[in-house]
Amino acid sequence: MEPLRRGYLSALSANIMWGVFPLYFRALRPAGAVEVLAHRIVWSLISVAVLLTALSRWKALKALAKDRKRLAGISVAAVFIAVNWGVYIFAVDTNHVVEASLGYFINPLFVILLGVLVLRERLRGLQWVALGVGLVAVVVLSVDNGRVPWIALTLAGSFGTYSLIKKQLGLPAGEGLFLESAVLTLPALAFLTWLAARHQQTFGTVSVWHTVMLAGSGLLTAVPLLLFAEAANRVPLSGLGILQYLTPTLQLILGVLVFHEPMPPGRLAGFAIVWLALSIFTVDAIRHSRQRRATEAAAAAEEPATANSVSTTTS
Repeated sequence: MEPLRRGYLSALSANIMWGVFPLYFRALRPAGAVEVLAHRIVWSLISVAVLLTALSRWKALKALAKDRKRLAGISVAAVFIAVNWGVYIFAVDTNHVVEASLGYFINPLFVILLGVLVLRERLRGLQWVALGVGLVAVVVLSVDNGRVPWIALTLAGSFGTYSLIKKQLGLPAGEGLFLESAVLTLPALAFLTWLAARHQQTFGTVSVWHTVMLAGSGLLTAVPLLLFAEAANRVPLSGLGILQYLTPTLQLILGVLVFHEPMPPGRLAGFAIVWLALSIFTVDAIRHSRQRRATEAAAAAEEPATANSVSTTTS
């Protein structure tokens, strides 16, 4: 299979898996959100450990473990991804899948905002327009709900900040997830021990299938992340950006059609404004990517001509 086609297939598979997460986490009832989060952390550590062993990647991990600056960054990233996972599981468990999907729709806009506030990036005109339209959408949804959509904003904020930290650290996907899970494992095990002492755990007490699914949450976390990491090395950024909308779209469909969450006119209007903002953002990203490739191609074409000119002059 061609590398580009394989990359797109990996990206598509990862986004579909993320998109159907609500079906999996809803099936973990009666386990509460915190118990599911704790199991997800512990079993993620185990799943990635097995994978790193199979790929003989422990040497690279040892080198990372000795870098204190990176370890500090990993610890901060771990906190943000734990918040993201926990709020998402809570949203699924409490029938807020539609609002969770909104969080991942507005995540690209939040990443733009982080670029301005943290990295001091200068935005292009259409990016400012997309941010402004996104802000209008949040206001409309807040008025419609009678409250700020905190689940959506927390998911967008936590994952956007996590992505920023990960980008600055430049970690391989597998090693990064292992170290993040390792940071969170002790608190997770402490909580699970506390649950067991109070005889409130569902692991091993509901059914064999329920226990297997709780354990499988670690593999469910690792596989799409590694698929996406492979795709990121093969697929143009514009292609990845468009495919990332598949995840919240599937979540939105599940929320409305499968879980029968309400979609009143006000909420629909808010989502429509978000989609408008994302359309502006996507058009700008594609146009900028094409302009950059054209500039790079022109520069590459000039280099041989310049080299020939210098050669002729010298001779």
